[in-house]
Amino acid sequence: MPVITLYYTDLENLIGTDRDTVLDRIPMIGADIERVYADYVDIEFFPDRPDLYSVEGVARAMRGFLDIETGIPEYVVGQSGITITSDHEIGKIRPHLACAVVKGIKFTPYSIESLMSLQEDLHWGIGRNRSKVSIGVHDLDRVTPPFEYIAADPTFEFVPLDFDLPMSMDEILDKHPKGVKFAHLVEKFDKYPLIIDSYGTVLSFPPIINGTLTRVRDDTKDLFIEVTGTDKSVSVALNIVTTALAERGGKIESVKIQTPDTGYTTPNLDPATRRISASGANALLGLTLSRDQIMQYLGRMRFGAVPLSQSDDAIEVSVPAYRADIMHDYDIFEDVAIGYGYEKITSVLPETMTIGEEHPISLTKADLRDIMVGLGFYEVMPFTLTSESVHFEKMRRPHTSATRVMHPITVEQTMLRTTIFPNLLEILSFNQHRELPQRIFEVGDVVASGRNAVHLAAVAIDPHANFSEIRSIVDAVMHERVVAYEITESDDPAFIDGRRADIIVDGGRRAGVFGEVHPGVILNFGLDQPVIGFEMWGL
Repeated sequence: MPVITLYYTDLENLIGTDRDTVLDRIPMIGADIERVYADYVDIEFFPDRPDLYSVEGVARAMRGFLDIETGIPEYVVGQSGITITSDHEIGKIRPHLACAVVKGIKFTPYSIESLMSLQEDLHWGIGRNRSKVSIGVHDLDRVTPPFEYIAADPTFEFVPLDFDLPMSMDEILDKHPKGVKFAHLVEKFDKYPLIIDSYGTVLSFPPIINGTLTRVRDDTKDLFIEVTGTDKSVSVALNIVTTALAERGGKIESVKIQTPDTGYTTPNLDPATRRISASGANALLGLTLSRDQIMQYLGRMRFGAVPLSQSDDAIEVSVPAYRADIMHDYDIFEDVAIGYGYEKITSVLPETMTIGEEHPISLTKADLRDIMVGLGFYEVMPFTLTSESVHFEKMRRPHTSATRVMHPITVEQTMLRTTIFPNLLEILSFNQHRELPQRIFEVGDVVASGRNAVHLAAVAIDPHANFSEIRSIVDAVMHERVVAYEITESDDPAFIDGRRADIIVDGGRRAGVFGEVHPGVILNFGLDQPVIGFEMWGL
């Protein structure tokens, strides 16, 4: 889940109240305070509220929640007179486009950081790591409309962001860090998406990288925002970004988008309307709120709410254009509960009483955790979803049968893991900025042959790591579990030949492997120090 950094000075200015009040009440809107520092706080929000991925969105929500400014926010959309034309070929590559202009921005270090963080968090949340949606933000004063959204030849050259020399689009995919990371999104096409101005100046190569010319700077006043993608979520992302900038005083203006078949204008910030009943809300929440009370709490959550008739039940709710999570009446009822206050809802014991006990598997997991912590390892909890590249190719292991995801949302999550060890090496690769040694473990589930199983795996990275060290750790684990075992020579290609061994129990059953990790595997994960580790199962 996204963690948002909120600077107290900025937050207090945007909300109009003190930090202590905010820190006391913000968990009640669906947030977890991760870390509190002298100048800022890190807060984790649920993925279903992308409108809260910025300090501006948080401030807007908190002003309502604290009754400083209630009801649906109103955003005026002027006309920029700018047009962007998309050609017919782009419809086969990345067909959806939404754009806007926001003028009169007075950037500060806080607001620039917030905009960049919001952009990246939306790439992850709504954009599914840019596969569905990618966002480009540009200094409008450095380009000349009208713009074009075209399918360009891969040999086309421009200077990408963070580079000084021109590169072809193919070279960007091969050499630029962003190109390497996201090449899989476009490399299957003969031509690549490109947005240019009337003089052929490149704004962006979506969903990969912007051109360096339109970089947002401290003195930037007017922005051109383009959102491209493979479905209509582009409009939701654009609405979130533009309304966040409007909270900073920006003036939103529309852009005319001309396609070969039709034309349309974005952004559309008209609220959606839904009809709910007070009785339906009360039935779900177990409360006895009047219609007026429900409308009050919806206003606190920044909805518009008016009575629909003279009865005491029907309410027309206006849903802000930046609320991407409202798909059912129950979503609105949830916000009624938040506006009312979860802390006011009385706890009730269930009428049916049962006596529970820990499952044997849970007891085994707890025992293994105690053993590993006692041996000086830190527990981690990586995802169960992984990819063939990480699971097999980087590990130098042959592809075996595994449970594949039918419709994966990213290339990083295409299968259910059959072993834990690759996940631990990934975590080491993410933490190379931390000091050595690093010793981590996981007790978790894998899925092999369609069945769940519990594995224990651990790795350690250290310039002095060796086979004797990992053998002693395996000895300690088996001793504490009171399991007799033998070792035999292993042929696991993930480990160094002659410095690897299989764990044999019950007179011949293979129950694990350990050793020094092969240098090829170490390099595949971008590491540069010796790594040792083990994985066990069926203990």
